[in-house]
Amino acid sequence: MGVNVLENSILHRIVTSKRHFICRVLLIAFTLFSLLGVSVLTPAFQGLSGGAVYAAQKIPAKAEQKAGISGSVFSNDKASIDASNAGEGYVILKYTGGKSVPIKVQITKKGGENYTYNLKSDGTGEVFPLSVGDGDYTINVFENVSGSKYALAFGKTINVKLRHPFLPFMYSNQYVKFSSSSEAAKLAASLVAGKSTDLEKLDAIYQYVVKNFTYDKELAKNAPTGYVPNVDAVLKSKKGICFDYAAVMSAMLRSQNIPCKLVIGYAGTAYHAWVNVFIESVGWIDKAIYFDGDKFSLMDPTFASSSKSSPDIYEFIGNGSNYKVKYTD
Repeated sequence: MGVNVLENSILHRIVTSKRHFICRVLLIAFTLFSLLGVSVLTPAFQGLSGGAVYAAQKIPAKAEQKAGISGSVFSNDKASIDASNAGEGYVILKYTGGKSVPIKVQITKKGGENYTYNLKSDGTGEVFPLSVGDGDYTINVFENVSGSKYALAFGKTINVKLRHPFLPFMYSNQYVKFSSSSEAAKLAASLVAGKSTDLEKLDAIYQYVVKNFTYDKELAKNAPTGYVPNVDAVLKSKKGICFDYAAVMSAMLRSQNIPCKLVIGYAGTAYHAWVNVFIESVGWIDKAIYFDGDKFSLMDPTFASSSKSSPDIYEFIGNGSNYKVKYTD
């Protein structure tokens, strides 16, 4: 069994405080601009520019999220890969090696990026998305052997044919964890009560996050390696870093059957997380949320909240070239 070194995981890079320098710029904006009551969305999306539009696409119905429903479970004495729901856009992984050591997962679509995650070592099953469309995915589970060195515990290549391309962005997973009984789902249901369109639901959820959350500067400086948002805990405290904001909003939208991508990449030179949303009447809104009477801007709940909607920040998040996508979950 070969030894593999897995370093600089996505999560570690997300929480590196140096990469949060851009958030300090947002704090400076507090003293430069007066607070604005800016509407994030308008009902009219005529003249939509930016973002891929799939007007003919329909939002699919989700199946109940289950484990081991069709026998497509592969395992050895160290790990298991439950691919029963690959067609729904996710797999369930467990480490069963009995060691209390760091465990890593790599999910790679043939010819694509390596998506690297942490996995609990206590045998708990965790959900991971297959977010890069149809094709062959290699799923590897690694266990730590010493220092930063990891050995392959178990691996499998599976062929994935999604029932619908949106499904990876509709279910709960390790980053966007929720259930029908979670606080995020219950709050989302109350916020969208009486709203007749997904666009109105999106507006209600976005406005809630932007107006009620504050940026956690201390966590940004001291977040542990491998940090993953606890959606309901973040919702209760109403504060967090960019990863938290994006995870909470994604969970609330997905609980309402609205496809939502948690996007990880760069905002300027800083590692950052934000959200893209699919609205059936519009398409994927990935560069088109804020409307100032003239143009649309990229959705970014962290920046909009932290800056109290200053015009300078909306100018920044409205420029799609400032954002470079690395991963979507």
